[in-house]
Amino acid sequence: MSIFRRILVLLLLVGGFWYFYGDDMKQSGMKGTSEAIQEDINNIKNNSHIENVVDRVEREFRLVIGQLQNTLENTKQDEPVQPAPDKPELATPNQQSFSVHNVEIGATRTKVEQKIGAPKRKTLNEYGVEWEAYHEDYHNFFMAAYNDQSKVVGLYTNQDLLSSKSGISFASTRASVLKTLGEPLETIQKGMTRYQIKGNGEYDTFLVDQNYVTIFYDKHEQNHVTAIQIISRNLEQDKQGFYAEPSKPLKVGFEYQLFDLTNAARVKHQLPTLTWDERARKTARDHSVDMAKNGYFSHKNLDGQSPFDRMREDDISFITAGENILNQRFERLTVGVAFDDESRPFYTENFLTR
Repeated sequence: MSIFRRILVLLLLVGGFWYFYGDDMKQSGMKGTSEAIQEDINNIKNNSHIENVVDRVEREFRLVIGQLQNTLENTKQDEPVQPAPDKPELATPNQQSFSVHNVEIGATRTKVEQKIGAPKRKTLNEYGVEWEAYHEDYHNFFMAAYNDQSKVVGLYTNQDLLSSKSGISFASTRASVLKTLGEPLETIQKGMTRYQIKGNGEYDTFLVDQNYVTIFYDKHEQNHVTAIQIISRNLEQDKQGFYAEPSKPLKVGFEYQLFDLTNAARVKHQLPTLTWDERARKTARDHSVDMAKNGYFSHKNLDGQSPFDRMREDDISFITAGENILNQRFERLTVGVAFDDESRPFYTENFLTR
């Protein structure tokens, strides 16, 4: 039984239903004595007419909630947006072709943290090292990975923190990137195996300065650059296969990385950040497990259940929920990851407001 229906049944039993539907209650055989309470409850449950009324009231109740949420959303949009911290003044890289937040591959951890401060989170990544996330309440967000000599061997950002000697920036389009860097890689060689890169126009990978530079594009924004990842060639070659070996720390790492990236994307669009929702994590993981096991990717599972159905089934209460990361109304997020037999990760995000 959903939370809405539970509320309505409670209203029935304390007299609210009698006030609005007194004649229906008389026809249902309500006795009104303490000895007959249980029989009255059973009458409510078994009376099809009352059940139809409950259905109607539930629909009205959901409509009111939806209207209230729209009102709140409009109110929030009218509220003044808190000023964002200053964006760093980006300089042309010194040693490398690209830098992120003025950090280049090969920089030392000491120099990075002298300029930026300590990381907000450390999580295992697919290269067997940690992504360390730096940001100011998700503004000026980027991640760096270090080797055992505490030198930067990986960089990633989905915010406008990219600078380059060639002029490539987040204002660049895919066409201008290809014109500048030439044809992207089609494969990556690892030992005796050649792995094919299938960007499908959403990203391209290049070998620049002995680093694998992957540039991502936003198809909804005229294919402008929307993110960049730079991985040293040595770090990439140290990874044995195309996918990493699954483990619990890697699963948790992927979950928090996607959570952080989502919040970084939201502040870029002047939206409030989301709070991690631990309670709904199992629901998200279970769906990822189902997709990995059965080889599909969909918001609905093979039984036709939506994310909302699955959360209700797991007794996760919410006022509103959905799948669009840029929805103003959402307040919480959980991410669930699972791996299939070929070590490919499957991701599920559940957005909600309690």
